[in-house]
Amino acid sequence: MPERVLSRRELNRALLARHLLLERRRVRPLEAVERLVGLQAQEPRDPYVALWSRLEGFRPDALATAIEERRAVRLTLFRGTLHLVTARDALALRPLIQPIVERIYRGQAPFRRAIDGLDLDELVGLFGRLLGERPHTRAELVRAAAERWPDRDASSLGYAMYLVPTVQVTPRGLWGRTGRSAFTTIEAWLGKAPRADGQIDDLVLRYLARFGPAAVADMRAWSGLGELRPVFDRLRPRLRTFRDEHGRELFDVPRGPLPHPDVPAPVRFLPEYDNVVLGHEDRSRIAGEGTWLWTEVGWGFVLVDGFTTARWKLERAKEVSTLRIEPFRPPSRLERAEVVEEARRLARVLAPEVRSKIVLDRTRSGA
Repeated sequence: MPERVLSRRELNRALLARHLLLERRRVRPLEAVERLVGLQAQEPRDPYVALWSRLEGFRPDALATAIEERRAVRLTLFRGTLHLVTARDALALRPLIQPIVERIYRGQAPFRRAIDGLDLDELVGLFGRLLGERPHTRAELVRAAAERWPDRDASSLGYAMYLVPTVQVTPRGLWGRTGRSAFTTIEAWLGKAPRADGQIDDLVLRYLARFGPAAVADMRAWSGLGELRPVFDRLRPRLRTFRDEHGRELFDVPRGPLPHPDVPAPVRFLPEYDNVVLGHEDRSRIAGEGTWLWTEVGWGFVLVDGFTTARWKLERAKEVSTLRIEPFRPPSRLERAEVVEEARRLARVLAPEVRSKIVLDRTRSGA
């Protein structure tokens, strides 16, 4: 029997359903974090916006408390970027991702030049000891490297800190608070060493449950892992397969939801970084026309009818904060009303202490 071909809208609705974006759900924050296999966290505010858009009755302080109590942590993970995960996932997933982190940072040309002829184990060991004793900033580690190897480029040697499995410590990452970007080892922060018994097969299944149906290249783009084809082939008897409109083979878990392509998708505001957008090599299942013309640091995306159709950012001021929205195409009157209403709700969460103004600009020229 020929494999079923899934349209772009079918893949869109499947992704939204699995990412809790078709309807807000009453799910505990840490349950959602684990279900989504972590949240992008380069920007401390991003995980809070991501969960606000997904969970009914979400309270930012509930997530902040979990982070403060070390039940969730921010650490370098998929693609060598900062993610928020539960403590349990931090211990299980970091060893699986360690080769990626090492490949990324060992590949930095300044780092390679700086360590030429140097005992890398000694450098990593120095940073590991310092980070295990107490939290340090990167600048403090660079100073330690400069004292030990005064004839080397200490700033470049600082990349070695990323080879040590660490977490970024609080108060940075807590709702409504700030702090220096400091790190300590996973073991020092959680009281347990990362587990060495994690299975890549389990990670593939978790990925497909949230991002499927997906191609091997999609998971490679999301995770940074290479050599995944043998894993997918090994799991093939446990999976179902489809094709997309371009003929790519897609894999999925047996009971992964596939909603009807005409299921309504409400307006949703995404943070600056969100894996629902970054989780595939082929992002056409969620990226609307004009999206990549206007990607820029500091802006999140707005989903309209399930696709990225505008960008947004909050401009803070003493008395009035402005939530600015720039569409990639002319919105209908109904879409404008829905976008503005959702923006008002988000502004009340992000800037409750001041009056908020919503500005929906004209469609970006050339988008």
